[in-house]
This record gives sequence, C-alpha cells and structure tokens, in this order.
Amino acid sequence: MLNEHLRAKTDEKANPASVKIVGKLRISVLTPRLIRVEKGAYTDSATQAVWYRNFPPVPYNISEKNGQVIVSTDEGAFAVNRESGDLIYAVRDGVEIPYDPDDNRLGTARTLDKSNGSVKLEKGLISKSGVSEMRDDTLILGEDGMVHSREDCSDRYYFNSASERTVLRDYYAITGFPPLPPRYALGNWWSRYWKYSANEYLELLRRFKKENVPFWFTIVDMDWHWVNVLFKYGYWWWKDKPYQLDVVSLFMPGWTGFSWNTKLFPDPKAFLNEVHSMGYHISLNLHPADGVRYYEDRYRDVCEAVGQDPSEKRAVKFDITSEKFINAYFDRLLHPLEEEGVESWWIDWQQGKKSKLKGYDPLWACNHYHTLDSKKNGKRPLILSRYAGIGSHRYPIGFSGDTYVTWKALDYQPFFTANATNAGYPAWSHDLGGHMHGEQKDDELYLRWIQFGVMSPVFRLHSQCFAVSKEPWNHKSVEEIAKNWMRFRHRLVPYIYTAMAETTKNGIALIEPLYYRTDEPEGEKYPNEYYFGSELLVAPITSPSVNGVSKLNIWLPKGKWTDIFTGEVLNGGIHTVERGLKSIPVFLREGGILPLQDDVEDQSNPNSLTVWTAQGNGEYVLFEDDNETNSFLDGVEHFTRFTSHTENGEYSFVKHSGEGEASLVPESRRYTVRLPFDGEVSAYIGSKPVDFAKSDLTVTVENVRDEEELLITVKRL
Repeated sequence: MLNEHLRAKTDEKANPASVKIVGKLRISVLTPRLIRVEKGAYTDSATQAVWYRNFPPVPYNISEKNGQVIVSTDEGAFAVNRESGDLIYAVRDGVEIPYDPDDNRLGTARTLDKSNGSVKLEKGLISKSGVSEMRDDTLILGEDGMVHSREDCSDRYYFNSASERTVLRDYYAITGFPPLPPRYALGNWWSRYWKYSANEYLELLRRFKKENVPFWFTIVDMDWHWVNVLFKYGYWWWKDKPYQLDVVSLFMPGWTGFSWNTKLFPDPKAFLNEVHSMGYHISLNLHPADGVRYYEDRYRDVCEAVGQDPSEKRAVKFDITSEKFINAYFDRLLHPLEEEGVESWWIDWQQGKKSKLKGYDPLWACNHYHTLDSKKNGKRPLILSRYAGIGSHRYPIGFSGDTYVTWKALDYQPFFTANATNAGYPAWSHDLGGHMHGEQKDDELYLRWIQFGVMSPVFRLHSQCFAVSKEPWNHKSVEEIAKNWMRFRHRLVPYIYTAMAETTKNGIALIEPLYYRTDEPEGEKYPNEYYFGSELLVAPITSPSVNGVSKLNIWLPKGKWTDIFTGEVLNGGIHTVERGLKSIPVFLREGGILPLQDDVEDQSNPNSLTVWTAQGNGEYVLFEDDNETNSFLDGVEHFTRFTSHTENGEYSFVKHSGEGEASLVPESRRYTVRLPFDGEVSAYIGSKPVDFAKSDLTVTVENVRDEEELLITVKRL
C-alpha cells in the first residue's frame, strides 16, 4: 500500500442536491458561475486535475427547451446541448453570450526548452467574454493514492464570470489553491550546470557573502552524483535496457543518479552542514527516468523493497504505476539523502510522457508525489519542476526550461509569465540570463534579464556548463547594478510573500495581465506589461539600448502612477519613457504602499521596514506568519495594516495596531517611510508626538511597538 502521506486528501463527491441527470447528461452545479457536465462514464472520484466537488448547495433551476438544457442560478445561466453536452451560450446580467471555443485566452506550456522566443501555448481558463470551458480528460486519482485508468467519458466544466479573478477562484475551488512557498524560496536562487567540487562550491558561497550578494536558496545540478558511469562502472545502455529508452539514456547513462560523487563531495554531510551554517537552503537535481542501477549506494535496499534479486544487477525500473517502487523511491533513496541535509528536489524530467498506464505522464507523477512527500514533516511543499497540465499549480515551483541567451528569448518571458495566470499557474521561474547558445557576453542582456527576474515570482540564476556563468562579477560593466538589483529582490520579499499568501487564500495571482484590472482597450495592447502584486505595475525592458539609453512606449491605466526609481509621477495613458541601465519602469499605484525589509540577509520577519508611498488614498495589509508551515491556514498569522490619505496639500500615513498572533513578529520595529512629497513633518505614537529622523523625503521612527499606532503627516510648504 502507498505510504499514507503520499495519498492526497480529496473531497470528490458533489452534494446530491447539486446534481441532476438529464437524458445522458449528468449536471453538477458547483458554484453560481460554474457547472460540470458529464456524458458517458460518470465519476465521483478525484482526477489528476480535479480534487474537490463537494460544496454547499447552490440555488438553481434546470429546464429544457428546443433540445437545450438550461441551467439557471442567481448569477446567470448556461445552455447546453441535450445530446452532446456542448455549451451553446451563457447568460450574464440578462445578456446572452454565445460560447466560442476560440475565445479562450492563451495559457502556458510544458516548457521553454531550447526556445529562442515564442512557443506554442495551451489555451487558458480565461476567455475574453467570460464564458469558458475546461475539459478534464485526466485519469482517476484513487483513494489508495494511485492513478488508475478511466472509462470513456466527456467531462467538462463551464465558467461564466466577467471577472478573471472569480474564474480562477472557482477553478482553484475544484482543483485546490496554490500552496504558499516557504519565505526563503522568494529570495534569490543560485544554480549552475557545472561540475563543482565541495570546496569550489563552498568558496563560491563564501564569495557571495563577501561581495554582499544575497542568496537564500542554492541548487547543485546533476554532477552531485556519479555521471561518468561508463568509465567508472563500465555501465552502458545495452547492459540493462531502461524501461523508457531514449536519447538521454542511450548516450548519457549517468544522467540518472542517486549516489554522491565522493570524488567531488568526499563528505556530503559535512558539505551540507556547511551550506546550512552559512544560511543557505539547498536542493539537488534529479533525472530519475533510468531507475536505480546496480552501482547505486542504495540499490540493495531498493531491490529488497520492491522484491527484486540484487545479485542479478538488473535496474529497478522507474515505475510510477507501482506502489512498491514509489514507496522505495522516497523511503530508500531520497529520505536518507534528506536526513543528511538535502531540503528539496529539482525534478528535471525530460524523458517524455509515456508510462505503463496509457495517458499517465511521469512528469505529473513526479510533481505530485514529490510535493506530497515534501509536506511529510509539517513543512510547506517545495519542488522545482516543469508544468504538467491543469492542476500543476499545486506543485510549486515551475522550472520553465533551457532557453537561448538572446534578446528574443528574454522578450518572450514577461508575456509568457503573465499569461500563465490565465491557466491558474502563478509561479514560473526562469533560467535568468538564459541557459545556452546565443549572446553569452552581452552584459546588458544579462542585466535586463536580472531586472525582469527581480520583478517576477521566483529569482533563479542558471546556465549550462558551456555558458558564461551568471555571477555578477563575470559581467563587469554592469556588476554593481546587478548586485544592487539582487539586493532589492530581498528587500521586496515582505511584499512578494504577502501577495503569494493572497494567492493561496483568495486565488489572486502575484502577476496579472493588465486586462485583469481595466476595461480600457489598451489593456490588451501591451502584453509585456503586468501587475506585480496589488501595488505595482512593471514594464520590463527587453531590447537593447542605444548608447546606454532605452526608449520604450508604455501604457498606464487611469489614475496617477509614481515611478519608484525616478519619483516621476505620470497620469494614465500612453507615454514614451527613457531609462538608463540602472532601472526599468516600475510604477506604484495612486495611494500605493510598498513595504521593504532593510536587512537583505534576514530570512525571518524583519525588525526594520522601509515603506515607500505614493500620493493618494490607499490601504495595504502586510501578512506574516512562521514562514514555513501551514498553520496560517488555521489562523496562526499576523497582519499589519497601513493606510494613507491625501487632502489639501497634506499627506498622512498610518501604521495601525498589529492584528493576530503577535508572537510571530518582533515586539517593536524601526519604520522608515518615504513620503510622496516634501514639507513639514510630524510623527505621533497614538496622540503623543515622538522623535523622528528626517532625510530628504524619508522619515524614520525607532522602536514602534506592534500594538502601537504610528501616524506620520507631511504638509506641503
């Protein structure tokens, strides 16, 4: 039997009051905006995609007319063909909206591997009309935790809402909400495909410290394990043909490995301990497709677990349809490595979609079981892997693959990242700087990629062994600028973490296309711009400058927008802006409030915050918790609310009394507020004036207790 913690907790059967059979169709009314229509073999089981169907009953009515089944709720109606179950139209606000299957916006793709620009994207969940379809042709996820075949059926979900966020919320309700990554995963990641020795790797991490280049997460690529197995063991493909023979296993039989290369890492546990002592978290790369071969350290243990004779030296096949193998894979292979100090895994599956069970993708299986296993000790799940279709948002974090080092590849990534939200996939990470080929010595390209990466869900540097490595000092002309941007990424973590908590709780993604928040037609015409959390709009620079100056046309929605780097205030509309190498256009909304931590190495809830503000009226709520467990879902969390108000030449900023679990945050903090304009400043704790330090537009107040209210006002002179 599959280990209990590898069996997902699902709630599959819809409330009987919400289900009705009409002819050959079974219709489930899940929310006022979402119905399920089945034809063929009905199922109440969870599937790989959909785990939850049991919701409170929704008032509805079903009628028939002219061969159509009309499903009406308080928020609209759906008309489906009585025979086929196809959606014909929906009704919203009294208006009949024809269903157009070509109306769905683009979503995302499995990978950007070997791309030099655009790739073919799957359709997303979001449509321009607000009427869309999601087909679930995935397999059954049984109560035993295993995936099983499925009888022929048509299983479709129909959405009807003018709000993209509402569609995503309904989608997450049936599939599961994206998990919140541990806080450290939102800092900078270091990775490189390179044959490091333990000493070389540790020296690199020490240099990062010395150069004040912050990282919280680090990956050792595949050379942590034995790779040259042909020369070390005389192992070649014909000696034990892998279950899935492909080009990789044919020409690189050492691509798969589970045993430390003790020539490079003579004392793995000491190496891992040293990495942790420097404050880094660490992950290792896995290509598990070729299974467990006779030369692996734990080959005999795995053979014992699956019932195979180790004396025969046959590979234990990577068989995701076998309960025994899945248990052994984690218990006998990976958990001992985790006990040494490995914290997570980069599942670098590149070996296709086939397995013994028709339609069962091993990539999905790796993502699914690795994510469940990573939660076994009460921690939040964390893996790095490719996208494997609808439902993949449950398996953080996305690895988009090996792109070319070109401006064309960079230019595609903002669009690609924002569009993934249409597929409910909010956390892509990219090989920042590009992975291979192309313009390896273009410092400006490297810098612009870093700047985009800072304003993206996950900042992860990576490159192949033949590429120019991504350390800032390998790009001398932009070295200091790149370092400053990487420090700024860590300052942004409180803001990004709050936004990702909002995704987990309410389904609002960190990155949203412009059309999510505006009906203005220009929201469709600037696909590389995007919202970054509740307060910011980003227009990354993705083409080379002329003499160090980049000129680009941007569009801003209605309102006033403050460039956080230049201080320039622009009204909504089309603008031509110019930027040097040091910055890209990043705008704070009218009344916006942006919290930044001051210590770029602090992985805990910080003692000192700087808050950037924009003129106008606004509110922002900073979320904090223990940073690594799901206790926040049970209410063990803390909120700090900030508000601002502008009237008659006076701006006021308030840090309100903290709410929630006070033990999660420091008893007191230093607050530095960057004001939207200069003038006569006052500061109060409650109604009592307090001392403050002022420098240009910043005001600093020390030792503000969590339960206290801080008021800062400025009157324009």
